[in-house]
Amino acid sequence: MADRNKQFRTGPIVVGVLPARYASSRFEGKVLARETGKFLLQHTYERAKKAKKIDRILVAADDERVKIACDSFGAECVMTSTNHNSGTDRIAEAVANINADIIINIQADEPEIDPVSLDYLTDLMLQNPSCPMATLAAAFSDIETIKNPNVAKVILNENHGAIYFSRSAIPYDRDSGGIGDINNYLRHLGIYAYRRDFLLKLTALPQSRLEKIEKLEQLRVLENGFDIIVGKVEHFAEGIDTKEQYQAFVERYKKATEDTEITEIIK
Repeated sequence: MADRNKQFRTGPIVVGVLPARYASSRFEGKVLARETGKFLLQHTYERAKKAKKIDRILVAADDERVKIACDSFGAECVMTSTNHNSGTDRIAEAVANINADIIINIQADEPEIDPVSLDYLTDLMLQNPSCPMATLAAAFSDIETIKNPNVAKVILNENHGAIYFSRSAIPYDRDSGGIGDINNYLRHLGIYAYRRDFLLKLTALPQSRLEKIEKLEQLRVLENGFDIIVGKVEHFAEGIDTKEQYQAFVERYKKATEDTEITEIIK
């Protein structure tokens, strides 16, 4: 039904792209991990396909092994350079010559991504036509995660625009000597939407000073004077960065599959 709705929907063309780099530094070949019977990349692709407001999903790969895997489960795949510094650069190459208005950057290692969040991200772009880029954020559940420099934080203005992204705990609560009320902190989720023309312009710009310091590429947008609108979501899925995280996902997947099979038997 979702594909039928897409076929007859008019308006801007929305394309979701999964940048799939084979040589991940912490878990090489993770996008092709297959202990569940499906590639990790395949899980993410199938979740993204459930989004109702994305017209086309494609994979931007840098290795022929990823292309072969995509062919096996019917995913459209575009081969890109092995020399890109980021997934954003890889996506820009993949969409340079396609017909699209809005590009959704979907991390290939998020097999439990919520399709509703993808549609919400699309809505943010449709409802804010003057904004070149959008992303998502969520509340924190504990102080330890706020302290974690591997987790990006974002602070917003009154119009839900990003003021700054950081690996540090922002804002700094002076009265509390650092982290204050947990409700004052937002976790940035690494999913983005761009106007296609803006994406091509952005990736042509040099790395910015703060981007290099924080190692957060979204700071290039703010440092060059562009806006990023941020939507808040209640639920989000963790990405897979390590073998341990992948094994935890495999266990969750197997349990969910077993529970479904038991339910079907009971019926």
